[in-house]
Formats: sequence, C-alpha cells, structure tokens
Amino acid sequence: MDTQYTVGQYLTERLEQLGLRHLFSIAGDYTIEWINKHIEPSSIELVEEVNELNAGYATDGYARLNGIGAMCFTYSAGTLSAVNAVAASYAERVPVVVINGAPSIQKRLTAQQTGFTYHHMIDGETDLNIYKNITAAAIKIDAPELAPQLIDYALTQCISQKRPAYIELLEDMVQQPCSPPVGQLNPLKPIPYEQGVGQSVEKIKQAIEAAERPIIWLGAEVDRMGLHDQANALIRKLNLPYVTELISKAVFSENDPLFAGVFDGQASSDVTQALVKESDFILGLGVWLSDINSLGQSVDYDKTALIAWDTVKLGTYFVPQVPLGNFIDALTNQTINCAPPCAIPEPSAQPCQSFSGDISYQGFYDFIQSKEYISDNVLIGSDASLNFFGSLLLKVGTPRGFVAQPTYSSIGYIGPAATGMSLAKKDHQRVFIFTGDGGFQMTPQCLSTQTRFGLNPIIFVMDNGVYGVEQWLYNAEIFSSDQPFFDSCILHQWDYCKLAEVFGCKAWQVNTYEDLNEAILGALENANTPSLIQVKVPAKSLPDNAKWKKN
Repeated sequence: MDTQYTVGQYLTERLEQLGLRHLFSIAGDYTIEWINKHIEPSSIELVEEVNELNAGYATDGYARLNGIGAMCFTYSAGTLSAVNAVAASYAERVPVVVINGAPSIQKRLTAQQTGFTYHHMIDGETDLNIYKNITAAAIKIDAPELAPQLIDYALTQCISQKRPAYIELLEDMVQQPCSPPVGQLNPLKPIPYEQGVGQSVEKIKQAIEAAERPIIWLGAEVDRMGLHDQANALIRKLNLPYVTELISKAVFSENDPLFAGVFDGQASSDVTQALVKESDFILGLGVWLSDINSLGQSVDYDKTALIAWDTVKLGTYFVPQVPLGNFIDALTNQTINCAPPCAIPEPSAQPCQSFSGDISYQGFYDFIQSKEYISDNVLIGSDASLNFFGSLLLKVGTPRGFVAQPTYSSIGYIGPAATGMSLAKKDHQRVFIFTGDGGFQMTPQCLSTQTRFGLNPIIFVMDNGVYGVEQWLYNAEIFSSDQPFFDSCILHQWDYCKLAEVFGCKAWQVNTYEDLNEAILGALENANTPSLIQVKVPAKSLPDNAKWKKN
C-alpha cells in the first residue's frame, strides 16, 4: 500500500477521471479538509453555492450536459436540504454524486455510548438511510482499506444506472492512507437475454413491415444511455418520421426533416397529434410514460411498441432483459421492408402576425420564435409551469439543447439548473430559460451564484402573479371565466428587477412586445452576468396548447 496516497485523494482523482470539472458545494466543517486539501489543488473548480437545494438543482443541470455532476455538503443540516433535488435526479435518471462530510468515528461512538450530541447529528445513520431510497448506491467510508472498493462501486453504479450515488465521507477518513486507483471506471454492460432480443426484434420487424404508416417515438433513455448514434442510424435506415417526448425534446436537432414534433397528448401541435393518430404502428425507443406525455389522451398500447427499462412491450407481448442499446443494434442489422415514409402533415398557414401592445402568454412564445432568437447556439431550459406548454412547441436546433424536469416536475428547478447548464455548455452557446414567477420565487438566489462566477444565462420570468399551472391542473375553467383564482395560488408580488440589483446583475421589466425586443437585445449584449427579463402577462392568459383542458 502506498502510505502517501489518501482516501480524499482517491475520491478526487476518480471524479476527475470521470470528467468532473466543477463541484457544487456549501462550506461545512465536516467537509472543509477534503475541499481544502484535495479539491482546491485539483483540476476541479469549486462552485460555492448559496444553499443546498440550489446546489442540487445546479448539479443536475450540469450533469445532463456534462455526463456527471457532483455536490458536497456537511452532515444532515446540509445534505438533507438537498434531498428533493437528488430525488428528482433519481426519478429522471441523472448521474450526480452526493459527497456528505460526516462526523468522525470518535464523535459517533461518543454520541452512541453517552448520548452526548454533536452538531448536525441525529443518530449517525439518518443520512445514509434516507439516501438509500433515492440513489443507485449509498456507501459510508469508515474504513480506509475499503475506501477504494466502496468508492469505485458507488461511482460505477452512478454511471451505469445514470442515477445518483451517495458517498458519506467521515472527516477522519480524508487523510487516511489507501491504495491508489487502478485503471479507469466504466459503465457496466447490461446482460441481454439473447434469445429474447432475437425474438423481440423479429416481432417488431414484422410489425413495422405490416404497417402502412409507421413512425418512431424517441424517449429520454436514448439520451441518458448515450445511444444517440445508434438511434440515429436506425432512424436513417428506416427513413421514418419521428416524434419525441417533452423530457427528450431536442435529443436530436429539431431542424431534422424527419422530426415531426414533441408528442405530449393534447398539448402537442395539431400536426404532431394528426401524425400520431393516423399512424398504425409507433416504435417507442426509450420512452418513459408519465401523465406529462399523455396530457388529455392515453397511449394506444395495441399499436405502440415500448422498448425501455430493459423490456419490450407491445400490447400483451412482453419480453424482459432486452436492453435498449442491444435492441437498436439488432434491429438496425435487419433487412426491413417498410412502407414508404408517410408525409409529415403540413401545418396550416398562419397569418402574418404583428406584435404590438401588451404581451400574452402565447404571444410571448410566438414572438420569441418569429424573431429567431432561438438560434442553433442556444440551449433552452423550462421550469415546471405553464412554460412547459410554450417551450414544448419552440423549435430547438441544438442537439441535446433542451433541459426540463417534467417527470418529477419540481417548480423552481430551472433557475439553479441554469447555473449548471452555463458551466457545462460549450463556449459559443448561450442559455435561455423560461420560468414562472412562482417557481422563481423558490430559488432566486441562483442569480447570486451566476453573478459571482460571471455566467450569463438569460432568465425570462413570466410574471402573472399566480401559481398558474397549479390552478390549471386542479381547475382550468377559471382561466376562461370570471371566477377568481384560489387564494392558495395567488403570489405575493415581487419587484424582480430590484432583486437583480441586489445580486449585482441586470434586469428589465417588459409590458409590451416593443419592451420585450429591447430587453432581449440588451440581454444578448450582456456577456458577463445573468440577465433577468420580467415579462408581465395577464393572470388568466394561457399558451394556446393549454386551452384544451376545461376543468
């Protein structure tokens, strides 16, 4: 054993090897030795966040683009504050690592044997027990000899399952000697049931060949599992139109001539809904079903093959242990005689729209699209709000250029996630995010971190004074009537522009399309701080694709 090599050094080097370039952290006495002695001298930049929830969301946004993210907090009072963010990463399969600085063995034994309580401690096992439920692996490092195996296990599970890993690092373990890393960590390869792969591929091949109007539905698993090249090769071979989910929006550039829109039930465009309705076979690759991608209508399971979660399902046909990557490769190698691709329906011609006066929710998104502000160098983020509807129909040309959290749908996510997106993006790219005022009020301190690190996302806060999407979910009739909003959905009015002054960045309040255009141009010129654009819209204004819901 190399006695000069330490546990803290081992963890740092493994994170570096996996491509981590930034660590989101809050200062804490149980973590400070690892940070000072190992992170600060490393190639990993420390991003000092303002609270653990924001740090967790930032790590999630970072990991979606970078491939892995990590956060570091102090015991219980710190780490338990990040539980909601980590639960979201677990639900949406995002590979993040939680490093929890923990009390020493001496402190734990003293607390257990005498009842003497150290700060942040509950019983010494609370954090580990909680995180076991929302991670792919949860470990405690309290023996240096086992540290390399435990760290490798946790990180390997993280990159294999694309889900969080929890590493509890006791403060007295950081400088303990251990063996240095051996080799590189790689994702585990799923073990396919070869006979099942062959049978299911033949079943789906027959369904494709029998169909007159087949299409493809691309889901989030294509992105999470890094199957972009394989899925793209299959699409080109079949030459079929494809749609995505909201969670997989822009997995490929939406300028692709075979792209036919985002399919999320009645929130989809008329063109996309018509294509899906008229199709007689839908090949769903990596689609994760939820109420968000079946808004107002259910999936027709008899004509939809779903290959995800290592299974193949079509109607009552079911085969387990068929990993998506194996299935795509095997299907691509088949000779398939499918019908000529059905034409993607042409959208009805829209009259030339003039933008003047007060801004509506739908008008805002029409304006953004018509002015071509969403270039191929722009990454889009949307919060769980009425912005899901507006952003769903925006055309995003950047591959993997859309970030949202529709499965877990924790409002307030996208502001801090923009911090991570801004650090993980390419130099020539710019981040635009759309959030409701209710969501933004939950995590506005993201402006502080973004300003501190010279990040320049453009944050559109849709200021309608209410939790609009919550009201819509429970009773949408209020938006088309004289009935008042529920008291629980009415917000306290903030002056968002003055918030920007407090945090040291720039802001604009806009009431008209003329104001909006001026603000966007100003924000695009602002390269050194975040730009906040407070967009005033009427409380009962809705995106058009949210108006199908009447109650």
